[in-house]
Amino acid sequence: MSTKDFIEKDYYKVLGVPKDATEAEIKKAYRKLAREFHPDANKGNVKAEERFKEISEANDVLGDPKKRKEYDEAHALFGNGGFRPGPGAAGGSFNFDLGDLFGGAQGGGGGAGGFGGGLGDVFGGLFNRGGTAGTRTQPRRGQDIDTEVTLSFTEAIEGATVPLRMTSQSPCKACSGTGDKNGTPRVCPTCVGTGQVARGSGGGFSLTDPCPDCKGRGLIAEHPCTECSGSGRAKSSRTMQVRIPAGVTDGQRIRLRGKGAPGERGGPAGDLYVAVHVGSHPVFGRKDDNLTVTVPVTFTEAALGGEIKVPTLGGPSLTLKLPPGTPNGRTMRARGKGAVRKDGTRGDLLVTVEVSVPKDLSGKARDALEAYREATAEEDPRTELFEAAKGA
Repeated sequence: MSTKDFIEKDYYKVLGVPKDATEAEIKKAYRKLAREFHPDANKGNVKAEERFKEISEANDVLGDPKKRKEYDEAHALFGNGGFRPGPGAAGGSFNFDLGDLFGGAQGGGGGAGGFGGGLGDVFGGLFNRGGTAGTRTQPRRGQDIDTEVTLSFTEAIEGATVPLRMTSQSPCKACSGTGDKNGTPRVCPTCVGTGQVARGSGGGFSLTDPCPDCKGRGLIAEHPCTECSGSGRAKSSRTMQVRIPAGVTDGQRIRLRGKGAPGERGGPAGDLYVAVHVGSHPVFGRKDDNLTVTVPVTFTEAALGGEIKVPTLGGPSLTLKLPPGTPNGRTMRARGKGAVRKDGTRGDLLVTVEVSVPKDLSGKARDALEAYREATAEEDPRTELFEAAKGA
């Protein structure tokens, strides 16, 4: 259905309902007429078939609140069937032929819904279509690019600037992105330069698809460029220095706006998506915004307490005070020594104590431990364990 039909047809009259009819009234009228003129009930009746198509078309528009609003707005601007100045005009009244306002009615290749000028900009905004046909084509956004980067553990925590080599589709240099080797492409007659065509559902002006003839470009090359085969796009490679923010995690996907492939005809560049892979560290681990480290301590340090030195990532070591009787596996917290958060603050360093058991003992050390064992012979650390097992 063309835009001209959309304006000239009186769908309320087709369904026999007033213009202020409710949705229920429209639905009821449609069902009644559909049963009366359905092809199954009028086999071989061409007029009944045409009438059924008109009824279905009218219901498709008036039965959809959005389409009905568009239809009512169009009729409020242009009247039903054309401009009608009224009896005050010379000659009493007259109609403008809408065919004079649309390129499609003049054989100019506008097709259904195409606009040849004059009111094209008005209808372009009303029906989500492009501007004046044959005078301009729409900007085209650049392609999004996906790439990957592998960072060391330290780079992920502190942030890094890395070079990324990217291959993408960009305007062909040989034809300046026109697709025509002479640089003079013509406007696509199917979509009238918009790069889009209306989907073929009755009254459906808000649904569009890329034009199949120009592949959404709005232009057709009479003399296709040999470098890009008339597409106007060619593969290009470039190296970009990209700043990866501090605190990124393994598997995170970063979006960099406007760093993708350049657009066409003044359109914006696409976005760059960077998938981050982070290597491991021989000493440190990570838990959310906190760093983790396991520090070995001697039995005497755990039992008697004392001060121990702990390494930090990329900074000087720090000293932690170990309380007497510290059990194996206890975790202590060093605040502000972790990964960088989004707000610029840092997480913590989680220090887990691991009591180190010596494999080889000197004679003096062995004698000391034997003396300790005799001094604590009456203590059984497993007493509570057996009592709990009996009571369960």
